[in-house]
Amino acid sequence: MGGHEHAHGHDHAGHSHGATADSDKRWLAGALAVIVAFLLGEVVVGLIAGSLALLSDAAHMLTDAASIVLALWAIRLAAKPAEGRMTYGWKRAEILSAQANGLTLLGLAAWLTYEAIRRLIDPPEVTGGLVLATALIGIVVNVLASWMISRANRTSLNVEGAYQHILNDLFAFIATAVAGLIIMLTGFARADGIATLIVVVLMVKAGVGLVRASGRIFLEAAPAYLDPIEIGREMAQVDSVVEVHDLHIWEITSGVPSLSAHILVAPGADSQSVRAAVAHMLAEKHHIDHAVLQVDFTDHEECPPDDHDHEPHCAEPHGPVHRKTIATN
Repeated sequence: MGGHEHAHGHDHAGHSHGATADSDKRWLAGALAVIVAFLLGEVVVGLIAGSLALLSDAAHMLTDAASIVLALWAIRLAAKPAEGRMTYGWKRAEILSAQANGLTLLGLAAWLTYEAIRRLIDPPEVTGGLVLATALIGIVVNVLASWMISRANRTSLNVEGAYQHILNDLFAFIATAVAGLIIMLTGFARADGIATLIVVVLMVKAGVGLVRASGRIFLEAAPAYLDPIEIGREMAQVDSVVEVHDLHIWEITSGVPSLSAHILVAPGADSQSVRAAVAHMLAEKHHIDHAVLQVDFTDHEECPPDDHDHEPHCAEPHGPVHRKTIATN
């Protein structure tokens, strides 16, 4: 290779992809069972009482159940091995699930805003006692379901998406219970619409957070907790490294950061040792276990001079070029 040596590294030490998938599935399935049981009971009571409010709330609970089913499906897909054209496996399915949950939260928020404003303008007849009783049972059900999902791995955006659905339903039931009590005591029917708008704000916050976080992963952005500039500088300070460029950091799925980079080392250096040292630093300090490092020799000991006497190794390096900081007395 014209006097250059390539040393490719691909470290997988410490991978724990899907290590908690079985326990996640158990907790999510438990929460799903609790929610479906309550949902079916609510439909029965709603039909007997002729209450549209209870039936519409059951429809809202159905979206919670759907969010958990989606999360369980994504966990199952993500566990499939990498093969064929799916060289990363199906791990991004979890991010698709998270984004779908975020978008449905925003969609529900839009629908509830419309309904709340309509009820503020023309408040319907509301049976406060029935609303209060149902809301209190709903609080207990959602506290139990929220606790179950919180026991799963919430660093997974997929699980977090389902959790936010249930948590927002819990807030909705608390607000509904307060509204029901106010209606019972004062007859102020607009309390129902006001309580709904408070919940809408929380739903929008959670939905935007999920869409933004999943969007970062789809756009191959570096995780929020990793600074590419800082990491590039640290890589350049490793012994015998002269320059680091074409540095890319992204996430395959939430909690699984990956890195690739082109490293230039001084003539005569042991390229394999340098690669191993950089990979070790990345794993120990930044928990990046999935690193692909291309190592080449440069034809000068120090940083390339500013007047470009030496031909650059890459004509158009992607992103910033990181060079060793020369200590001065």
